[in-house]
Amino acid sequence: MRRFLLPTALLIAIWLPLPVLAAPCMLVTLTGTMSGPALINGVAGAGTLVRYGDDSAGCGTTKLQFDAGRGTVLRLSQLNIDPGRLDAVFFTHMHSDHTEGFVDLLLARWNWSSSGAKVDVVCSSDVSSPLGFTMSCGKFVTHIGDAFVQSGEIAQRVSEDKRRLAGGPAELAHLITFEPRDEPQVVWTKGDVKVSAIRSTHVAGHASFRVDTPAGSVVIGGDASNDSPAPPRPTSTSAQVERLAQGAEVIVHSTMHPVMGPEHDSGMPPPVYYRQSLTSDLGAMAKRTGAKYLMLTHLAPQVRATHHGPYKVPGGALTEADYRAAAEAGGFTGTTIVGSDLATLRLPAQ
Repeated sequence: MRRFLLPTALLIAIWLPLPVLAAPCMLVTLTGTMSGPALINGVAGAGTLVRYGDDSAGCGTTKLQFDAGRGTVLRLSQLNIDPGRLDAVFFTHMHSDHTEGFVDLLLARWNWSSSGAKVDVVCSSDVSSPLGFTMSCGKFVTHIGDAFVQSGEIAQRVSEDKRRLAGGPAELAHLITFEPRDEPQVVWTKGDVKVSAIRSTHVAGHASFRVDTPAGSVVIGGDASNDSPAPPRPTSTSAQVERLAQGAEVIVHSTMHPVMGPEHDSGMPPPVYYRQSLTSDLGAMAKRTGAKYLMLTHLAPQVRATHHGPYKVPGGALTEADYRAAAEAGGFTGTTIVGSDLATLRLPAQ
């Protein structure tokens, strides 16, 4: 009778359990939830951070910033995220409450990471407004550091540290522009992460984005609203964003609570009110697309605020419950997250 002896190393290999692969995950964080140029209680300007990776890397191998309103770098610092580690910045449109924190972000990168890689800046190409002027993300990025160059600060700081780029923070931006269309188009990729964009209505050149990863998908609607600028219209939400959001787990979107409508005597000019998506209509859209989560941001009005800028909140300050009730009135039965700075959602949920 023959006996077969297996080598010890082979026996160990057979009996040792296979290593557990780290699961992919995504984090969606609201870096700012203020609506417009209003200033209320230190709330940061509009922005959303999307991180993707796996559990071993804290879901943060890839970091994408969508819009960068005032205070963005402060919110990133609270998350212990160095601006020099962002892979890309995306702009939905050229309004200051979505863009004015970008110079802080690039200056921080220039001061401390000038020798690092450029950051991709993704936005719409130049577009002429029907009113005769041009909305230009390209010029915004190209001239982002001009005030600091003209003041002499850039030259002074370069004299102290020759590793800093002599041309200032604009030299660290790699501009990627696209022509917004009525159908989704891929505008940025890295590994397993794909970002698509679609044309949407707010101001000329407005675009909405979708991030697809193995962990899930999120749509960042920006300030999108319906192509029809005012009633009568079937909804205040964007048909293009609804198309983009089909099958996505998460929708992040600016919102206007219906209480601010002209019929309630808030004092808000009708065009300002009508160019935002109403909370109840967003709830209806989220239901139609099959979203599990609706993250409300860019809140007009802010929770617990009696005014939105100069406009009063009829009936007094709103609560988070008021916003949730409005979304539910549209038929949404998923989870509504009423935005506050640094509110974070994880996919998959733990």
